[in-house]
Amino acid sequence: MARDELLKERWDTLTRKLSDQFAEGAPLDLDAIIYLIGIQELGQYHRKYKKDEKVNLMHIAICRLLEPYGYYAFDSFDAEGWPHYTLLEPLPVLKAGEQSVLMKEAIVGYFLEKEYLP
Repeated sequence: MARDELLKERWDTLTRKLSDQFAEGAPLDLDAIIYLIGIQELGQYHRKYKKDEKVNLMHIAICRLLEPYGYYAFDSFDAEGWPHYTLLEPLPVLKAGEQSVLMKEAIVGYFLEKEYLP
């Protein structure tokens, strides 16, 4: 199976599984999945987040997702338990479609690592 086909198959499986688990089957988009990863990485599941905290959760997720690609490195946790990352290399300029593929690839890799996907 071609790499793109495998990514599409895994992405479809992942979005279906997450949508069933967190949205009663309503399809979750890329941003919603990134937000869920941010909550997972923070580990503070049962609380409400303010708008700026939601943006920070998505930033945490993006840093964590791009860490294996060498763009970010985990730095430390602050006093409130929020993880902080250091930018190691500027992100390349990508077209919107290329950004989407990179993020989907990183998200699938994340959930494979967490053994959420087979």
